[in-house]
Amino acid sequence: MNRARFKSLADLAQVRDELQRRAREAALRQAQALAAQQAQRRRQAAQHDVFARAVGPVHRLRDRGLAELDLPRPEPLPRMREADEAAALAQSLSDEVNLESLLLTDDGLSFRRPGIGPDVVTKLRRGHWALQGDIDLHGYTRDEARQMLTDSIRECHRRGMRCLRVVHGKGLGSPGRQPVLKAKVQRWLAQSAEVIAFAQASGPQGGAGALVVLLAGLSR
Repeated sequence: MNRARFKSLADLAQVRDELQRRAREAALRQAQALAAQQAQRRRQAAQHDVFARAVGPVHRLRDRGLAELDLPRPEPLPRMREADEAAALAQSLSDEVNLESLLLTDDGLSFRRPGIGPDVVTKLRRGHWALQGDIDLHGYTRDEARQMLTDSIRECHRRGMRCLRVVHGKGLGSPGRQPVLKAKVQRWLAQSAEVIAFAQASGPQGGAGALVVLLAGLSR
């Protein structure tokens, strides 16, 4: 075992002083840590008092013995992607498309996609399907109406809705009292993949100022 050797009492006194200094520093650090802990507890107690005064008296809820079920969360909806796709679709809808080249048409402002029977149009005219939603395009500019129609059709189809009314107006407030949106709405609807047929609305449903639209069912 190695033993410290001191040449004089002065060396011994120097070691003693160093040990005393270290002890004082350790005690100071301990006191500072204790003071910090006490200050933290005082802050927490003050915050608790503020919360208790704000909330008021509370009581523990009675345990009703219900099980805690870990239910699966719904799948996140890609809202941004859907918005981008809807915007791209709206920009792609043309005002100049020839309905005759896209759809089977007749004289009653009604049309259906190939493969859709004429009885579907008849049922639309007669109100066979209950209206599940309205898309009112009054007061919108052409571009606004096109975006509104595209977004609404897409959302209604996503929600599983089948029969809608699209109100484009009769043009009574337009120059020459001619409907501005009527023909455009027909062309936009004809280019929408969700739309399989539409017909002019009956009198009680809006007559010449509206269309009744049938959407395709959701694919499973």
